[in-house]
Amino acid sequence: MTTTERRGETELSAGFEEIVAADQRVEPRDWMPDAYRATLVRQIAQHAHSEIIGMQPEGNWILRAPSLRRKAILLAKVQDEAGHGLYLYAAAETLGVDREELTEKLIESRQKYSSIFNYPTLTYADIGVIGWLVDGAAICNQVPLCRCSYGPYARAMIRICKEESFHQRQGYELLMTMMRGTDAQKAMVQEATNRWWWPSLMMFGPPDADSPNTRQSMAWGIKRHTNDELRQRFVDMTVPQAEALGVTLPDPELRWNAERDAHDYGEPDWVEFKSVISGGGPCNTQRLARRRRAHESGAWVREAAAAYAAKQEVHP
Repeated sequence: MTTTERRGETELSAGFEEIVAADQRVEPRDWMPDAYRATLVRQIAQHAHSEIIGMQPEGNWILRAPSLRRKAILLAKVQDEAGHGLYLYAAAETLGVDREELTEKLIESRQKYSSIFNYPTLTYADIGVIGWLVDGAAICNQVPLCRCSYGPYARAMIRICKEESFHQRQGYELLMTMMRGTDAQKAMVQEATNRWWWPSLMMFGPPDADSPNTRQSMAWGIKRHTNDELRQRFVDMTVPQAEALGVTLPDPELRWNAERDAHDYGEPDWVEFKSVISGGGPCNTQRLARRRRAHESGAWVREAAAAYAAKQEVHP
């Protein structure tokens, strides 16, 4: 690299740092460091994959929901998740990556998705608990992303967070209905809460001390809070909701700490977390196999669309 080229890159880097320091938006046309771009691609792709894979656990219950109303609600929610994935893939494409390439990396296990979606939905109460806990954790994690330094990602998150908030309220309403029902229904809600509580805490990622990307992501304005800060916010938000619902959160160490003005809580099983994100969860193989089959069976649609687009270019 020549002296002139180094000087030009230094000026571009300074301009980027000024945008971030001023809490303004970096847009696709702006210069950005390669590491910033790579971090965004990794995070947005993982987020998009999570939305698409996340359709599976609840999709299994659409035909088994107990009423037409509940079927329609669940169908609409799963459809929303598909839309979220599309928004996010589109945001990733503004960084110069191809959606097809991202999908290939997912189905070949070269990119990850949220660990939470590798747990099974064993009862209908799981649908409500996913709305309450999983979407509640997603809201805590994603609302700050509406202020992400990268414009397309931040703008996509505004609509996604509005819909996730609705999903959380819908899940909580379902659980309130079940808790007013039979003893068997109440027991079903408690059992589902017991299974989903700890995986929900793991959704925020590893402890800050074991999170190598957090510091740089916060310096760039991609993240606004650390994993542990978000996890604490989620716990403090959820405890009064559980009390109102009438369920017990399965953590014997959970208690209010007046000195910290926050709840103390137990340590999630980080060995299990690492196993799940490495492919050893209860449903990892099933989730990816289904996604792979869906991608393969949809090949003819993509080919037809490409052929039509090519024809239009020749004969508009």
